[in-house]
Amino acid sequence: MRREIADIERELMLIGRYKELVAAGRPDERPLERSSYILLSRLEAEGPLSIGQLARAFGLDTSTVNRQTAVLLRAGLAERIPDPEGGMARKLRVTEEGLRRARAEREGRLRGLAKVLEGWTTEELESFAGGLAHFNASMER
Repeated sequence: MRREIADIERELMLIGRYKELVAAGRPDERPLERSSYILLSRLEAEGPLSIGQLARAFGLDTSTVNRQTAVLLRAGLAERIPDPEGGMARKLRVTEEGLRRARAEREGRLRGLAKVLEGWTTEELESFAGGLAHFNASMER
């Protein structure tokens, strides 16, 4: 195995410490589970989606997405609605509470990141963001 790949694996493992900063920055409310935050963010960005559409978007089995969205539905963070385009499948839409929680979570994450990245130059931030975008695009291939 290439040393550089082993170095990247180690750094990705250590990046998990970032979650602690987010939680510490939000003592007033329990942070959303990772899957809940990701699903709410996708629904917020794209509007109502079916379980199948979400499964395809994330490359997951529909049963996995069904379990994850059940958590959102029970918590009142999303709701089932008829397909606005008249299709047969019901779609999931973010509720006002879901939007509030997703936005609060994002703000907490941004504050945590700002704290960690304080002192970085614009060039360093752009390079890091570009590398992460390239990494994430490679994961979706």
